[in-house]
Amino acid sequence: MKLLPRTARFALMATLDVALHARGRPVSSKQLAARHDLPPRRLETVLQALVRAGILKSVRGPAGGYALARERRRLSVGEIVRVALRAEEEEPDVAPPLLSAVLEPIIAEAEESALRQLDDVTLDDLHARAVTLGFGERADASGDFEI
Repeated sequence: MKLLPRTARFALMATLDVALHARGRPVSSKQLAARHDLPPRRLETVLQALVRAGILKSVRGPAGGYALARERRRLSVGEIVRVALRAEEEEPDVAPPLLSAVLEPIIAEAEESALRQLDDVTLDDLHARAVTLGFGERADASGDFEI
């Protein structure tokens, strides 16, 4: 069972991708989508939600794209997931009374507990794990970074 909806997973992946690949210049949505074999439109909504929340910043122009709005260590996974969940909630959702009265409160409690745990994980933690696993930048013997 997957607890996080696809939108939240894409928000985390996109933010981590920007952290891994920006290196002083913005990451375009086309580059990001191509790296993950996704249509650019699929990511644009979540990228804009992340910009509105102050997680990413949008850079306009021919060399434009997205960059982190804050340091990796100041961005929690829980915060990124909450932004994605709010963006998803903007769609109207009519639930049957049994679902909304009995099941949703229990599910909401479990979700909040999971989000509190994700608040303890930073984008910097994810970045370090991704680099260790060979994604993005790696330090060579001289300490310089390479792709």
